[in-house]
Amino acid sequence: MEPVIFWALAALVGACVGSFLNVVVHRLPRMLELRWQDDCHALQHPDEEPPARPAYNLAVPRSACPHCGHRIRWHENIPVFGWLALRGKCSACQAPISARYPLVEASTAALTVLVLTYTGLHLAALWALLFTWTLLALALIDYDTTLLPDDLTLPLLWLGLLVAIPSGGVALEDAVIGAAAGYLVLWSVYQAFKLATGKEGMGYGDFKLLAALGAWLGWQELPLVIILSSGVGAVAGIAMILLLGRDRAKPVPFGPYLAAAGFLAYLWGDELLAGPLQLFRIG
Repeated sequence: MEPVIFWALAALVGACVGSFLNVVVHRLPRMLELRWQDDCHALQHPDEEPPARPAYNLAVPRSACPHCGHRIRWHENIPVFGWLALRGKCSACQAPISARYPLVEASTAALTVLVLTYTGLHLAALWALLFTWTLLALALIDYDTTLLPDDLTLPLLWLGLLVAIPSGGVALEDAVIGAAAGYLVLWSVYQAFKLATGKEGMGYGDFKLLAALGAWLGWQELPLVIILSSGVGAVAGIAMILLLGRDRAKPVPFGPYLAAAGFLAYLWGDELLAGPLQLFRIG
């Protein structure tokens, strides 16, 4: 296959995955909310069936304009180009469509090409892409809702451990220790902060995400991930307060910074630890 065709196909696949990630990011938190409502109803009324509601999942209902209910046609749903053809507006009511949708699709396409450039066309590329796509979905969901759903973090954790079994990259023992250490490190920080201030500084989803990163990267990379995510998170938080007037009391989601740091460590961990961050190398 010609290189140009291969990379064009890779970008197309990435854009299509990005379109699906838009659905996941939008619908999964709502699906969790509906599930929690059913659980609460079951606890309060154990002898009653939960109230009936229309099916709502990643496939049903079909995508529609939130303003007028217009069903999105297949050609309007083509990644990036559909939004451009519509000029960022609903074809029925002309309500604006957020530019975030094509940005996520384009970003996923770019990340897909980047990962394949790094890994080559091997089985490892599939695992690397699943890792990357899941981190992107988690980062966006946490940014929107301050939630890191178990539906994504736990499969990511288990997949990281399973991928380590053939010892194609991270040794299985390093992955297991990394998963345990990743969880315990942030859990300890959480407990210490709560003991000192009486407040919760982060959520349990952050513990699980770092555990998943430890499984994929090995325990040796955890100091790099923590330093990168904390540094970028602190700078971004200060910038949002000073430049955007963000409320200091409003919690800042840590998941996007963990996800970004984990991705960087996955692709360029050795290079980063060979430079100014070599003081944080372990093993």
